[in-house]
Amino acid sequence: MNSNALIAEILRKEGVEWIACFPSNPLIEEAAKVGIRPIAFRHERGAVMAADGFSRVSNRKRFGVAVVQSQAGAENALGGIAQANADNVPILVLPGGNVLDRLGVRPNYQAVQQYAGMVRRVEALYTPSQTVDVMRRAFHALRNGPGGPVVVELTADVADAETALGLDSYVPPVRVGQAPGMAEIKDTAAALVNARRPLLWAGAGVLRAGATQALQELAELLAAPVFCTMPGKSAFDERHPLALGSGSGATTLPAHTWIQSTDLLVALGSSLTRTPYGQPVPAGTTLVHNCDNIDDINKDERADIALVGDTGATLALLIDEVKALIGETPRDASAVTAEIAGLKSQWLAEWQPLLESDDAPLTYYRVIHELNQNLDLENSIVTHDAGAPRDSIVPFFQATTPHSYVGWGKTTHLGFGIPLAIGAKLAYPERFCLNLMGDGAFGMSGTDVETASRAGAPITTVLLNNGGMATYPGGFPTARTEFGVSHMQGDYAMIADGMGARGLRVAAPAEMGPALVEAQRLNADGTSVLIDVAADMGGKRSRF
Repeated sequence: MNSNALIAEILRKEGVEWIACFPSNPLIEEAAKVGIRPIAFRHERGAVMAADGFSRVSNRKRFGVAVVQSQAGAENALGGIAQANADNVPILVLPGGNVLDRLGVRPNYQAVQQYAGMVRRVEALYTPSQTVDVMRRAFHALRNGPGGPVVVELTADVADAETALGLDSYVPPVRVGQAPGMAEIKDTAAALVNARRPLLWAGAGVLRAGATQALQELAELLAAPVFCTMPGKSAFDERHPLALGSGSGATTLPAHTWIQSTDLLVALGSSLTRTPYGQPVPAGTTLVHNCDNIDDINKDERADIALVGDTGATLALLIDEVKALIGETPRDASAVTAEIAGLKSQWLAEWQPLLESDDAPLTYYRVIHELNQNLDLENSIVTHDAGAPRDSIVPFFQATTPHSYVGWGKTTHLGFGIPLAIGAKLAYPERFCLNLMGDGAFGMSGTDVETASRAGAPITTVLLNNGGMATYPGGFPTARTEFGVSHMQGDYAMIADGMGARGLRVAAPAEMGPALVEAQRLNADGTSVLIDVAADMGGKRSRF
């Protein structure tokens, strides 16, 4: 067999059942021959983003794979790769490459050179005898260490050449557990027990470690409230009385209050990267920092205690040490939960008029309120898009079970929501998968509504149609008023109908709930849905 065929066999041995692809690569045909389903997207970026969505909800047990062609295909894929890199999401990208004697010749594009700095690992295939070693290194990087895109560039004539290697020479690498030192665990446990107002700060690493139950156990043991970052949203059930909620640049009043007043912040599975799409770590508080990437320790925030290792292992060790100090009985949480409940009531009293507004066009918050009221929250996967939808929904949508909400964004690519939802649907076909986006984002990935329909991966897109970019309501006033910059128009329900989906229109608040109910019915019957909502510009955000 040639190296393309061997790689396809390796993918199958690794449990890969489908690949996202566009438009051409010899590996697509070889994968199909061994029973791996290729799903063609409408753009390389969308293919990579769908692979990302699949990986995000799979806790490093399954990995999204994207296959694109050389040159322009590898170039077009870079936006999706950058998004996965920013959020530390492990995906496998297999771009075609040039032939050997054209490497290094301008203007031929080489992913192995151009992707450096944007990926966790990138390697090219230079001889057929490397194939097994290269793929073993790739899957080792997917499973171990910091997450991120792993790229194998398939040099065209090398991948097409015969290899003496067989599938029996490939042994899948395993995940290697890593835990912090016991001295640091003991110091952290003592600090938690003695803190006046401890705060558990949960990042995406809690989800990827499958450690949500352990997080809840530690929180209840200590009567310590939990804040979830945007990528960590759904790591802690927001119905729990110790839940402060989650935050992007916007957040809840309980979260803001507790973050500003905590004397001990224990960050679990978080890079603590300073970003406009997250809450700042307060100066002067004692900081314990856990993550699996030592380069993130002391990167933006000075750590008083560093816990480098798997978040699940870290939580298990902390629980044991805390129990050794205070016993098995959880502390009384009544005062803490009463304070959280009071702050939440105060916050919601301010926002309830917008959440339940009968105004038309609809407020963003009425749409979000209807999501909370009409979805089966424990059996749905909801995500936002970049811009105004993100900062509106993150504080207010109620995340329940792990991955019931998928938060993303340190770089924020418009249009990510549609392919992400497709990837999530392929990972969990039994769940209702919905993305909330604006009309600006639709232009970046809207044609992949057709991909969802064709692929039998029915999703629902809720599109806030306000004819403009609500993230920049006061930006570039001359360009906007004199030249129409940021104004746009479209009948998106009609476009969806033309792409094999069902377009629904919502013009009044009372229509939103029934539209969501109908969307769930249609998705269950195999039909993708786009709900075109006449929305206002939604200028208010829950910022402090």
